[in-house]
Amino acid sequence: MRIGLLTEGGYPYATGESRLWCDRLVRGLAPHEFDLYALSRSARQEESGWVDLPPQVRRVRTAPLWAPEDDGRTHGRRERRRFAGHFGALVTGICAEDDTLPSFAGDIPDAARSFADGLYGLAELARERGGLYAALRSELAVRTLESACHAPGARRGVAEATVPDYLAFVDHLERALRPLSLDWYGEDGLGAVDLCHAASGGSAALPGLLAKRFFGTPLLVTEYGVQLRAHYLAAIDAPLSAPVRALLAAFHGRLAAEVYQQAALLTPGNTHARRWQEKCGADRAKLRTVYPGMESERFTEVGEDEESGDPATLVWVGRVEPAKDLIALLHAFAEVRKEQPDVRLRITAAPVREPGADAYLAHCRALAAQLFPDEAAGAHEVGENPVTFEEIGGPEAPTLADAYAAGAVVVLSSVVEGFPISLVEAMFCARATVSTDVGAVVEVIGGTGLVVPPRNPRALADACLALLRDPERRYRLGAAARARALELFTVEQNLAAFRGIYLELLSHSPVRRRGAEGVPFAHPAEAYVPGAWADQPVSAAAGAGDPDA
Repeated sequence: MRIGLLTEGGYPYATGESRLWCDRLVRGLAPHEFDLYALSRSARQEESGWVDLPPQVRRVRTAPLWAPEDDGRTHGRRERRRFAGHFGALVTGICAEDDTLPSFAGDIPDAARSFADGLYGLAELARERGGLYAALRSELAVRTLESACHAPGARRGVAEATVPDYLAFVDHLERALRPLSLDWYGEDGLGAVDLCHAASGGSAALPGLLAKRFFGTPLLVTEYGVQLRAHYLAAIDAPLSAPVRALLAAFHGRLAAEVYQQAALLTPGNTHARRWQEKCGADRAKLRTVYPGMESERFTEVGEDEESGDPATLVWVGRVEPAKDLIALLHAFAEVRKEQPDVRLRITAAPVREPGADAYLAHCRALAAQLFPDEAAGAHEVGENPVTFEEIGGPEAPTLADAYAAGAVVVLSSVVEGFPISLVEAMFCARATVSTDVGAVVEVIGGTGLVVPPRNPRALADACLALLRDPERRYRLGAAARARALELFTVEQNLAAFRGIYLELLSHSPVRRRGAEGVPFAHPAEAYVPGAWADQPVSAAAGAGDPDA
């Protein structure tokens, strides 16, 4: 089977999202062939290079979403008219509320249908003539967008947009729609794959939408972090005006809904992601939760050692960023120290930090110095400070397993979380955990740890004290957590799920490419059944020339 793996900002690049699970997927399903179609997000990501690719990766094609990609083509008068019509439908679908465009026997499409018609119309124009880069940034595009923003029934907020807002939005839109203009949609490209597997929604899934449109290729979409949610969160800190935010939110919402509608199957990584997909219109019949696969072997020694871990030490492990709310954790620890002065807190950071992480870490260090002035001032010997800031790979925590082995209780204090990877790692290590109720935490922990409301230091402190004072309870919860993690969150269960899904999807979509003899499901089983089945169009297409058909 030949899989077209579609990524954005991740695999096969050495940095970015989803690279680890994509690499495990490709290596674990070695009997299949993989073609990689990757969109990069920055020059820095491209400069970081690729991971080592296994031999089952037959082809890699990449394209940037961050740099100008002018193909040098311009449209004639006829193509400009086509572009105006398709782009007008697209932005009408973006600007209009769902219930403001009536549908009378299909004469006037609703907003979602208008968006889809415009999207595929632009894709077909780009495939035939190219030139979308210049067209999407043209005066014609800006004027068409302006008309859509002021049309009756437009969304609240977009009518206040000004010319700078139109220019900012078309810049974002051109980048997001750049996959439409790529040369990936030929018989030697996505037309040659049997199945498209998008590692996320959004722009990564766009080539899959077009492969289905042009070749009938089934599309599988996996979301371990919902792309739409990521766009919403990113817009909060972006220097954008309110109308641009509204337009971008509408665009990404429309794109997500179209991806969910066209996908043959959606595999969210948890119930939290599943709820997002359902709210965007995903059909429940297409949804199948597949938990991320994580390597458990490196945590085996710690997980099986009943004596490991200082019973008076709390451990936090993760990326240093405001969403992890280390401020609340430090305030909670101050409350813990009032009740149990011998307790320590070890904060262990991942070596790769997000932009702005150093400033946030400095703020956390300053707060720790303020909360524990005597210790921070050096009144105690080295190693006796109640709060230590460490880094994985450093002398205090050479490995990730060593970081979790340092204490008996692992704390997660986040205010925003998707799938809590550090929580699963702690479960592999048989650690009792205290977590905030965000994202998929409750689903992951499943009753094997304590869960408290976010932004509540007092509740966090009380839960930590409860476990610190009860070693038997810590052991029971840790053992149960390890058993749950080994059952649900290993690489093996993830590979088994996708192995079955690939075969299932292809069994409903026979191979159409040449040279398919001997390929599983190249001819559907119905083609060999006498009677009415033999008269179906699929039989004629798949079994032409076969004397048994």
